[in-house]
Amino acid sequence: MEKKKITLADLDTLKRSFQSKGLHTVCQTAKCPNIGECFKNKTATFMISGDICTRNCSFCATGHGKPLPLDLDEPEKIALTVKNLGLKYVVITSVTRDDLSDGGAEHFKKVSEAIKNTIHNIKLEVLVPDFKGSKESLDIVLSSGIDVFSHNIETVPSLYKFRSSAEYQRSLAVLSYAKSKKIIIKTGIMLGLGETEDELMRVFFDLKNIDCDILTIGQYLQPSKNNVLQVKEYTEDEFKHIRQKALDAGIKNCVSGRYVRSSYFAESSYNSLFSA
Repeated sequence: MEKKKITLADLDTLKRSFQSKGLHTVCQTAKCPNIGECFKNKTATFMISGDICTRNCSFCATGHGKPLPLDLDEPEKIALTVKNLGLKYVVITSVTRDDLSDGGAEHFKKVSEAIKNTIHNIKLEVLVPDFKGSKESLDIVLSSGIDVFSHNIETVPSLYKFRSSAEYQRSLAVLSYAKSKKIIIKTGIMLGLGETEDELMRVFFDLKNIDCDILTIGQYLQPSKNNVLQVKEYTEDEFKHIRQKALDAGIKNCVSGRYVRSSYFAESSYNSLFSA
């Protein structure tokens, strides 16, 4: 996919806007390759609950360790920033906060409700951690007026050794529980860690069986020398082939490509579910 050009001035303006309010975007924190394209369009995925994760996944660029206390003013600050940027579709995600009794679910709800109460007709997607499978935490998030519930599968079951404290069946159960509440569900996986096509197909059928609406598939790009090595670089033809396999398995919408990430083209993926 060809990237749109962006000037340093464009990036600096938005970065200063976030930094001045003490906000984090996954675009910057996770070193997303689409930062230029999304910032150029004045869109961003906000990372709440700080930028320190309590888990340490081998493929992730986000810092890990002991997080700071929650910023109780964050919901209002994010809502006002979203309003000032004129966004019509926003994604809210977070680091994993296993140190909190509810995994940060109540904070998700407060941010979501602040956005919905500040900007009318906005579409809101949340990309959540697994909350250790807690249905109580999931119910808190699901009751906050969101339009799309997202939780990433990340990879095939055999490679979950790279996902700190995560379980494949638990992640499937999180998505399935959300779907039982009659909401659009979404997940993402990355390629290049050593998965096989047969393993991918099994994941696609698992997602079909829980009625997953949207799947994103992107290339794993090693963030630093301290992260797990990339095993395979997929071609665009291979991404097209795998996307077709996902659609053939029954996934309603699949976005696949080297630079695709969870929130890439989030609004258009959502809208496509309602197109003829």
